[in-house]
Amino acid sequence: MSRTILVFYGSYRRDRQGIKLARWIVEAIGARGDNAELVDAKAVDLPMLDQRHSDYRAGEAPPAMAALAASIAAADGFVFVTGEYNGGLQPGLKNLVDHFLPEFAWRPAAIASYSAGPFAGVRAATAWRTTLGAMGMVVTSTPLSLARIGGAFDEQGLPAGEDGGRIAKAFPRFADDLGWWIDAARGQRAGQAAPF
Repeated sequence: MSRTILVFYGSYRRDRQGIKLARWIVEAIGARGDNAELVDAKAVDLPMLDQRHSDYRAGEAPPAMAALAASIAAADGFVFVTGEYNGGLQPGLKNLVDHFLPEFAWRPAAIASYSAGPFAGVRAATAWRTTLGAMGMVVTSTPLSLARIGGAFDEQGLPAGEDGGRIAKAFPRFADDLGWWIDAARGQRAGQAAPF
């Protein structure tokens, strides 16, 4: 049975490099037989957080927020593609995610991080592990970390060079880990109600 996976990306910067990684992950998941959809914070364009989706009365949330809430609630799992801003979280992605809470619960998430330099966004990935866990998601143990993103994809959006080769080689284990947890969580949700 195919899985439905949302791939979240949150940079608002003019020359967004991470979108290459996010789009490639969507394609790579699809090539494995699962359904993947890119959720681009810049395209969704929610305002700075004032009220979460759950704070609105039924039918009163802004349409873009309501549509995304339904997609999150229907998804089997998530991938968060994050760059590192000043050693921490991307504000656009964090703002998008903060609009939702119960929709994410009891589903697994995987983190793909990147940077322009050699450290591959690992500090952001570490911060996201805490955030996603606090939101009720199980975060997989297999990271996907890409250094020097500017040269890691060719003009067709395929991994290129040494860093691109590393990400392509690491992806199957990353996806297998997420798929295993999706299947486990889906089976558990089907068998019994959440404990709280």
